[in-house]
Amino acid sequence: MPMPVQTDLDRAVGWTLGGVMDVVADLERAREHYRRQEWADACEAFWAIDGDSRLAIEDLERLAESTYILGRGDEAASLLQRAFQVRVDAGEIGSAVRCAFYLWHALVAKGEFARAGGWIAQGWRLIESQPECAEMGYLLIPEAERQFGAGDFAGAFATAGRAVGMGNECGDRDLVTVAAHIQGRARIGEGRVGEGLALLDEAMVRVTGGETSAGIACWVYCSVIDACHDLHEVQRAREWTVALNAWCDARPQFTGAFSGVCRIHRAELLQLGGAWADALREAQWACEQLTHGFGEAMAGLAFYQLGEIHRLRGEFASAEEAFGHASDYGSETQPGLALTWLAQGKVDACVAAIRRALAETTDRLVRGRLLPPHIEIMLATGDVCSAREGAAELAEIAKVYDRVALRARSAYACGAVHLADGSPEAALPGLRLAWRLWRDLDAPYEAACARVLVAMACRELDDEETAAMELEAARQVFAQLGAVPDLTRIDALVGKRRVGDAAGLSAREAEVLRLVAAGKSNHAIAAELFISDRTVARHLSNIFAKLGVGSRTAAAAYAFGHGIR
Repeated sequence: MPMPVQTDLDRAVGWTLGGVMDVVADLERAREHYRRQEWADACEAFWAIDGDSRLAIEDLERLAESTYILGRGDEAASLLQRAFQVRVDAGEIGSAVRCAFYLWHALVAKGEFARAGGWIAQGWRLIESQPECAEMGYLLIPEAERQFGAGDFAGAFATAGRAVGMGNECGDRDLVTVAAHIQGRARIGEGRVGEGLALLDEAMVRVTGGETSAGIACWVYCSVIDACHDLHEVQRAREWTVALNAWCDARPQFTGAFSGVCRIHRAELLQLGGAWADALREAQWACEQLTHGFGEAMAGLAFYQLGEIHRLRGEFASAEEAFGHASDYGSETQPGLALTWLAQGKVDACVAAIRRALAETTDRLVRGRLLPPHIEIMLATGDVCSAREGAAELAEIAKVYDRVALRARSAYACGAVHLADGSPEAALPGLRLAWRLWRDLDAPYEAACARVLVAMACRELDDEETAAMELEAARQVFAQLGAVPDLTRIDALVGKRRVGDAAGLSAREAEVLRLVAAGKSNHAIAAELFISDRTVARHLSNIFAKLGVGSRTAAAAYAFGHGIR
C-alpha cells in the first residue's frame, strides 16, 4: 500500500498543533509553580509564555501577583495596569477595581504616592454607581490607612469597620483580614490596647491558618510585627515572628519588599535578644532588598536599624553613615544619631537633635521610644530637671499602655533620675525592677545597663562589694555582646574604684576629691558628675572624715600627695 504524501498544509497543521501543545504544557507548569508559591519560577515560566502578550487575564494576574510578592515593583505595576485595562474592556468592573487597589499598594511601596492615589480615584469612578460590594471595601482601605497615619484613630476604625462589613457580606476573607488588622492598630492608637491586640491576633490567626492570599499574608504579617514594635510588645512580637519565620522558610523564593520589611523587625528582635551578629546580617540584607525601587518607602527604617547595631558596637563612623542613608530615604534618624553624637562628645548637637525630635512628636507611643534616650542625654549633660520631667511623662505612658518593656524603661529612667538627684536609696528599687523585667524579657544588654546603675547606686551607699559584683556581671554581658563603649565605661568605673582604695574612699568620693583638687566649686562638681549640690556636700563630709582633715585645702593637699588627680 502506498504511503500517504504529506503536504505543506499537513506539515503546517502539525507544527501548529505541536506548538499549541507545548504552550499548554508550559502554561500548566507555570500555574503549578504559582500554586506551590514558587514565585520566582512562576514568573520565569509565565514571562516565557507572555513574550507576545499571549497570557489569558487570569494568568496575567497570577504573574502580576508573583512579581508583586517578589518586590519587582516596575513589573508588577506594568502587569496590573494591563490587567486593569483588560478587565475594564471586558466590562468586569469588580475585577478591574481590585487591580486598581493592588496597583495602589504596589505604587505606595515604590514611594509613588500621587500615582497610587490616582488609581484609587479611578477605582471609585468605575464603581461609584454600583451597589455596595467587596470592591468598595478595598477602596476604603487607603482612606483608613490615611486616617490612621494622620492620628485620626476613631475615623480609621470606623472606615475599616465599613470595609469589614462589606467583606463579611461578600465572604471576602482577604478584605476582612486587612480591614480588621487596621482596626486593631487604630484601637491601639486610641490607647485601647487590649481590644487592639485581640483584633491583631484575630487577623494573624486567619493568616497563619492559610485563609488569605499570599500578598495579603505578607502585608498583614509585616504590619502586625510593626505594631508590636511600636507598642513595645516584645513577647507577642517574638511569638508572631516565630510564625513568620516558619512561613518564610516554607517559601524559599519569598524575597523582595515584604521580605525586607520582615528582616527589619527580625533584626530588631535579634538585637534585643543579644544576637548582634545575626541582627547585623539581617539589617544589611534588609537594606539590600529595599533599595531596588520597590519598598523604598521602608528602606530608611532598615538603614536606621543598621545604624543602631553599629552604634551599640561602638562603630560610630559606620553608624553615622547608616543614619545618613536612613535620612536620604526619608526616615527619622533620632534617637539613634543623637546617642551616637553623645558617645562621641558632640554634646550640643545631641541635645538639640533629641529636643527637636521630641518637640515635633505628639504620638504617645513614639514619644515612649524617644523619652528614654532623651532622659539619658539630659542626665549626661547635667539637665536633671528636664530628665525628671521626661521620666514622669514616660511613667504615664507606661501606665496607659501597660507593656512589660515600657514598664522596664520607665523604672530604669526613674531610678537614673533618683541617682542623679543624690537619692541612691530611692533609685535602687526601680533599677532592680528594670533589671528583673529585662532579664525576664531575655534582653541582656538592657539588663546589663540596669546593673551598671545598680552598681553606681551601691557605690553611693558605700556598698563597694555589691557594686563590684554588679559591675562584673554587666561586664561579662557587654564582652559577650561586643558592646565596646559599655566595656570602656565599665573599665573606667573599676579604675576609679582602685584610685580611692588606698585612702578608703569610694569611687565617687575619689572623683569628688580629684575635682576639689582641681579647684572646682561644689556646683561645678555637681554639674560634671551629674549629681546634686547636696550630694556633693555629703561626699565632702565623708571625705573629710575618712582623711581626718577639716578643710577643702587640706583635702586637696592630700589628693596631690597621693596622686589622686
